[in-house]
Amino acid sequence: MSLSAVILAAGKGRRMKSALPKVLHEVMGRPMLRYTIDAVRPLKPQKMVVVIGNGAEAVRNRLSDEDHLSFVVQEKLLGTGNAVAIAVGELLEGVVLVLNGDCPLITTKTLKDLIKKHQRSRNVLSFLSFIDDSMPGYGRILRDERGRVSGIVEDKHATPAERKKFKELNGGVYVMETGVLNYLDRIKKNGSSGEYYLTDIVGLVSGEGKKLEAYTCPAEELRGVNTRKELYEISNIVRERIIEKWMDRGVTFIDPETSFVHPSVSIGAESVVYPNTYLEGSTEIGKNCIIYPGARIQDSVLGNNVVVKDNTLIEESRIGDESAIGPFAHLRPKSVIGRNAKIGNFVEIKKSSIGDGSKASHLTYLGDAVVGSDVNIGAGTITCNYDGKNKFTTVIESGVFIGSDTQLVAPVTVGSGAYVAAGSTITKNVPSGALAITRIKQKNLEGWANKRKLKVKSEK
Repeated sequence: MSLSAVILAAGKGRRMKSALPKVLHEVMGRPMLRYTIDAVRPLKPQKMVVVIGNGAEAVRNRLSDEDHLSFVVQEKLLGTGNAVAIAVGELLEGVVLVLNGDCPLITTKTLKDLIKKHQRSRNVLSFLSFIDDSMPGYGRILRDERGRVSGIVEDKHATPAERKKFKELNGGVYVMETGVLNYLDRIKKNGSSGEYYLTDIVGLVSGEGKKLEAYTCPAEELRGVNTRKELYEISNIVRERIIEKWMDRGVTFIDPETSFVHPSVSIGAESVVYPNTYLEGSTEIGKNCIIYPGARIQDSVLGNNVVVKDNTLIEESRIGDESAIGPFAHLRPKSVIGRNAKIGNFVEIKKSSIGDGSKASHLTYLGDAVVGSDVNIGAGTITCNYDGKNKFTTVIESGVFIGSDTQLVAPVTVGSGAYVAAGSTITKNVPSGALAITRIKQKNLEGWANKRKLKVKSEK
């Protein structure tokens, strides 16, 4: 069997009230269109065609990494029937799957089942239906006295009698033999909307006595997105699905209602996720980790037994086993933290590597730095890496002790085992095993405070 897939993604989505194409609105960190593509991909279609229109370039650019897709442009948005007709030239002889790009809850299993039923029954046309009175706006499936499908009437064109009698709704997912595509030329433009409805093909096929059927599936999977409220509702369903999956695999969520986990995130068993946490992008969390409240971790890799303390932001970074980050820490992109390291209160790391067992416990900025193992960074330390034009590297070799309130003016190297005295400004390399100190001599002016008080008093 040759399978082609057509994904309809050209609509404006007026009710979203957005300049962004509807199918690019995100559901848990991913455009909703990607969910449809991901549901279709395991079916291994020989052709997957996406019909784009509104914001065509934006959609194409967002999917630039999907090299197996073909795109066709619907220049004038003349309805779903016209959209499929535009894609016909890209399709192969065999079976065609048609579905919408704004239905992110559809599953591969449901699509597989539909194709199997279609082939087993030797239909020329099959499609999904559901029954749910709480979901308005869907076309109603018409059946004759013998229960055979005779057509579909769009909800906005249905009469009160049809709404009362026909409760089965059209899910907008079709499987058809390529010969059925010939009926597209016979679809007439709707007089009130000016569009060509793909649903009209059902009545044409039925009218000629061809074999077709509608198969019910869970209503939830066929929910589309037309408003911001629906986007929120569907996002919440996806969020719940993801968290339930990880709980089934041995992850504890203290308050699942306030945790957000993107679908591409992975979490090791026995890890604990506290409330108000955000695990985003391609993040990988190891086993036995603890993610405390207020943490946001994006596109990062955490080893096993890592603790991320409250209100910490981690972006595009790697953290070794047994390390602790936070609270109130910020790991900026391209930061690498070794094993059993500590990055503490109000510490910012930018594009730096921190060796095994090293500590920066509080109030520190390390940018463009290479820090060896077992280094102690005192409070208030700053790597001065930018001269207004260029960035320079600071190297702190293993076993170094950096005293509090130290400025390291890059480029500079502190050799292994060296000490830097508190309050120093280091502008030259420090040899291994040396003590670097740059303080000026302390001078005490005896009686100065009393004299100042007398002077202020006399001035008043």
